[in-house]
Amino acid sequence: MSTKVNLEDVERVAELAHLKLTPDETRGMLHDLNAILDYIAQLNELDTESVAPLAQINELQNPIPASSLRSDLVQPSLDRSLVMHEAPEADGVFFKVPKVIER
Repeated sequence: MSTKVNLEDVERVAELAHLKLTPDETRGMLHDLNAILDYIAQLNELDTESVAPLAQINELQNPIPASSLRSDLVQPSLDRSLVMHEAPEADGVFFKVPKVIER
């Protein structure tokens, strides 16, 4: 594999993910990420010319019988007053959640 992850890459990803890694964790993550990239490089070497691409498992020639999938039925939602009562913080209409993106 020609592309390798370096320590700066690991530190940048950790920063973006708001993770505080110790030096040992950073080195371990560096090893793990490069191992994943090496495995993907091995997979890229496989001959997949005769394999048809698919987006869903149902697209296979022998799909899952329709009876094993539940019907897509309209059902009533939960009662808002009960749900809002259980929320840690709400304004009666919406849940209030802490801000997670600072940029």
